Amino acid sequence: MATVKELKATTRPAGGKGAARAVRRAGRVPGVIYGNNQPPQPISVDDTELRLRIQAGRFLTTIYDIELDGKKHRVIPRDFHLDPVRDFPLHVDFMRLGEGATIRVSVPLHIQNADAAPGVKRGGTVNIVTHSIDLECSVDNIPQYIEADVSSLEISHSLHLSDVKLPTGVKSMTREDITLVTIVPPSGYAEEIKAAAAAAAGGAAAAPGAAPAAGAAAAPAAGAAPAAGAKAPAAGAKAPAAKPAGDKKK
Repeated sequence: MATVKELKATTRPAGGKGAARAVRRAGRVPGVIYGNNQPPQPISVDDTELRLRIQAGRFLTTIYDIELDGKKHRVIPRDFHLDPVRDFPLHVDFMRLGEGATIRVSVPLHIQNADAAPGVKRGGTVNIVTHSIDLECSVDNIPQYIEADVSSLEISHSLHLSDVKLPTGVKSMTREDITLVTIVPPSGYAEEIKAAAAAAAGGAAAAPGAAPAAGAAAAPAAGAAPAAGAKAPAAGAKAPAAKPAGDKKK
């Protein structure tokens, strides 16, 4: 999985800021190779070539064979400094890699199948919370990136590191519950959910056979006296026939 590239360098005398400025004026970038129980080796590399390598991406996760005085040194870049105004490299550090060495690297996160996510189809947006993951692995097994498949995510759902399968022999140095990706709801989504819930509640109350709502008036029982303030019978309505007086059985 690891990519090994070639890079040429020349030995430079150790010195202070004045010597470093002289190297830059010559179109080169001062640097150093260190580690693997060996003394630091001051070097310089071509400015244009180094700038292209940095701009190409994945510079800090790429293994290089640096050719120096007829000998190759297997290294990995650990740091570089850019001019804050003109953005050109000022210094670069390389770490020697012994055979079978294990190192810690920061690897970028790549999102997969975003268009297939149900939340995206409904108007949501993919929000990358964690852009890179710190890993520990052998120098021959450095992944170029870690894939995060979001094809099953709904709106407001998230993908965590524990949901991602890491390559064999690669160990995460980041806690597993960290959030990697979230599907952010579209504008007005919360109001739509509230309106839909209110409509569903209203429909359930109006359904046939539903129990009367609390506070609803009950129907009067048969034979019950009219309630106070009840309307009088309409004009012209016939009164009930009275039973004739004296109609008694002898």
